[in-house]
Amino acid sequence: MSLQITKIDVHEITVPYDAAVAYELNHYYGPNRRTVYVAHTNNGLVGLGESHSREPQCVVDRYLGTSPFDWVADETSLGLGTAMYDLMGQSAGVPVYKLLGQKYRSWVPAAAWTVSTAPQRMANSVRRYAAQGYTWMKYHLSPFENVLDQLDAMQAVAPKGFRIHLDFTMGGTDDHVFDLLERISRFEIAGCFEDPLPEKNVEGYAELRRRARLPIVYHHTPLGAGFETQRRAADAYILGHSRLGDAIRHAGLFALHELPFSLQNTGGTITRAMTTHMQAAFTTAHWHFNSLAETFAADVVKERLEPVRGLIRVSERPGLGLTLDRDELARLENLALPVPPKWILKTRYADGAVMYNLADPADPLFMVRPDWRRQITLSYAAPLATEYWDPDGSPEFARMMGRLETEGAVIERGKP
Repeated sequence: MSLQITKIDVHEITVPYDAAVAYELNHYYGPNRRTVYVAHTNNGLVGLGESHSREPQCVVDRYLGTSPFDWVADETSLGLGTAMYDLMGQSAGVPVYKLLGQKYRSWVPAAAWTVSTAPQRMANSVRRYAAQGYTWMKYHLSPFENVLDQLDAMQAVAPKGFRIHLDFTMGGTDDHVFDLLERISRFEIAGCFEDPLPEKNVEGYAELRRRARLPIVYHHTPLGAGFETQRRAADAYILGHSRLGDAIRHAGLFALHELPFSLQNTGGTITRAMTTHMQAAFTTAHWHFNSLAETFAADVVKERLEPVRGLIRVSERPGLGLTLDRDELARLENLALPVPPKWILKTRYADGAVMYNLADPADPLFMVRPDWRRQITLSYAAPLATEYWDPDGSPEFARMMGRLETEGAVIERGKP
């Protein structure tokens, strides 16, 4: 009997954040929602995959009636392709990494992740993740916080060897990049710089790499990393949510140039497991990866892939090595978490001036690239501090909300 996909159950779930980071993550994004795929075969196997959003039904239907082995190096869907590899591994009785190539490492480096927020909250995240076994933490800088103040606070609590991965989201501030990177590099906790320049400035990346004291990491490569690697534009590369076939091709490119890279596929433990298998088998995939699984308070599988000194052991069980928790899947599918309303960023400068901006969890990119609203250009190192002003029913909040909706950013004089 040939192996065939007979059914794919699609579950849209809502996952609560861990209480330690829920305050800032809910302000940025609101509740996390993602889709879990449970693929069934005619011999009783069950394969798991997940994605940020639900694939159209016409895409799901393409897998029905096929063999999981028809989807080697899948170019259609990362989430459904993950489920196919889980089924292939179970059918063959081997872990997924053996379907991708020779094993280059049994332990794969993983980093924790958070969002840019007040310095003491950043310090709390460092304490938490260090205690959980991480040695790296990544975050996107926000010009609503002073990065030097954040590094001061984090360094004060970090254990020896803990490093911060600073993502600049391709700029958007009025900072002189080389000067800012040099100032940041003086902190022992600073570890690397991701996307510090606009994505198309390949020659600028090459020059910055020659001058910077810390590694330059290129994520949003405009030419697919081919020309960028030839120009030696970065010390390491990141592939974000690449389909499996694309990731396999890039793995060969990076191996040819002997360049480290990682796969940034965010989700829960299913995604973390697949990423671990892939980075175990790809020659130079020894750069730390992010999956965000550590930010969630629940998951749909029984296993938890926790790091030891920043490293996660790749499973030797068939497939992904995961066990579906059907009760938890049903609970998260029926979980209804409130969507946070719009709120106000209140930023106070050292000279007493106060800036107000409208924040919306439906538009989280504003928190790291406010320049995209074409209202104001800010700096990562300005002398400022920001508080979150949630709707409180006060006339003052209502008045300011009205002004922001009509005027955009509001800046008022104040007393130093």
